[in-house]
Amino acid sequence: MEFYSPIMIKLALGILCLILQINIMGKGNLAPTSALDQVQNYVLGGIIGGIIYNDDITVLQFILVLIIWTLLVLIVKFSKEHNRYIKRWIDGRPITLIQNGKVNVKECLKNGISANELMFKLRSNGIYEINEVKSAVLEQNGQLTLIQFGDENIRYPIIVDGQANLDVLELIDQDEEWLEHQLKEKGFEKISEIYLGEYLAGELKLHRYQE
Repeated sequence: MEFYSPIMIKLALGILCLILQINIMGKGNLAPTSALDQVQNYVLGGIIGGIIYNDDITVLQFILVLIIWTLLVLIVKFSKEHNRYIKRWIDGRPITLIQNGKVNVKECLKNGISANELMFKLRSNGIYEINEVKSAVLEQNGQLTLIQFGDENIRYPIIVDGQANLDVLELIDQDEEWLEHQLKEKGFEKISEIYLGEYLAGELKLHRYQE
């Protein structure tokens, strides 16, 4: 029993740390939206699994490791939410693989997407001809977002978490100055006031942070 006591304590602490991170970071980590989310989950699992059966690492040292890792995760989360350049550097950016029925071969090769894999992703979404695709975007989590010719009521996330989505602005041939002007017309002073902004048929639908 004496042998198993440290193991049980470490396991309990690991579970508590996992619960704490889920509550602090949000339940989105259960369905990762970026490569960093995946790595974060793997590293925490590796820390817990690797240390539990290691007698050379004491419970106190284990607690210290968990605290350091949790602090690192919180710092990264805070940085991503308050600086779009850091967010883009960490998470990457959506990549347009197909535009107006034409494949961007350079971007496909750069991101390790073979022609066979691209066609598989299209078939998985019920599309069998590339010329049916108006836009195919490879998201940060590896999923493919597709827009077909003739699709209506497409909503573009032009503002996300208080930050302008530069890729969407480029897609609709506008810039950040135009967006700020649109917000001022609707009574907003700063982009950071908006939790989510959608662009639909030339109109902005805004969801502000609650005061």
